[in-house]
Amino acid sequence: MSWKLVVVGGIVFWLVTFVVSFATGAVIHEGVLKPHYDAHKEFWRPALVQDPPDMAALMPYWIAVGVLTGLVLAAIYGCVRPAFPGPGWKRGLYYGLILSGIYLVFILGWSGVFNLPNAIWFWWAVEPFLYFLPAGAVLGWLGEKLAPAGPAGA
Repeated sequence: MSWKLVVVGGIVFWLVTFVVSFATGAVIHEGVLKPHYDAHKEFWRPALVQDPPDMAALMPYWIAVGVLTGLVLAAIYGCVRPAFPGPGWKRGLYYGLILSGIYLVFILGWSGVFNLPNAIWFWWAVEPFLYFLPAGAVLGWLGEKLAPAGPAGA
C-alpha cells in the first residue's frame, strides 16, 4: 500500500468531487430538486432550511467528511486497482464506475425506507456517476505517477 497514493490521491479525489459539486449543486440541488427539498424541509439540517441557507455553517463538516472519505476511497483503490486492466486513468474510471454502482444500490435501498419523492432518489442516484467517474480517472492517473500498480491480474 502506497501512503502517497492514499494521502495525495485521497485529497485529489476529494478535490475533484468538490469542484464537480459546484456544478451539480447549482443544477441539481438548487435547480431541479429545490421544489422537492422545500416540500420536505423536515429532512434537512436547520442551516439548510434558513432563508438564505447557511452553507458556510456546514462547510467545515462537509470538508472534513469529504477529505476522510477521499482518503478511505483512495486506500481501497490502492488495494483493488491491480484487478483492473489498462492505464491508470482507465483503472480509475473502472473504480469510479464501481463506486457509482455501489452508491446506486444503497440509494435504491434507502428509497424503500425514507418517504422522499422519486425525483430526489433519481437525482441522488445519477449524481455519484458525475462525481466518481472523473474523480476515479484522476485518482487512477495520479496513482500511476505516484505508485505504479503493475499489470492487471498480477
